[in-house]
Amino acid sequence: MMPKLHIKKGDTVTIRTGNDKGKSGKVLRVFPRTNKVIVEGVGMRTKHQKPRKAGQAGQIVQKQHPIHASNVTLKK
Repeated sequence: MMPKLHIKKGDTVTIRTGNDKGKSGKVLRVFPRTNKVIVEGVGMRTKHQKPRKAGQAGQIVQKQHPIHASNVTLKK
């Protein structure tokens, strides 16, 4: 049985811990199996991508990563 989360998609939450502490945003996606959420504009990671084809330039891509649900609180 999957644990029940106190957060749902579309909720506005505040980040309690980590580098993004104090920021708030809207929940875009919820992963109940791993107890993680993706919050808009929070948990961004930088990935350096190699060029895939000849003549193509490499690039730096910003990607959103999930954060643990215990690190967010519902904003009232």
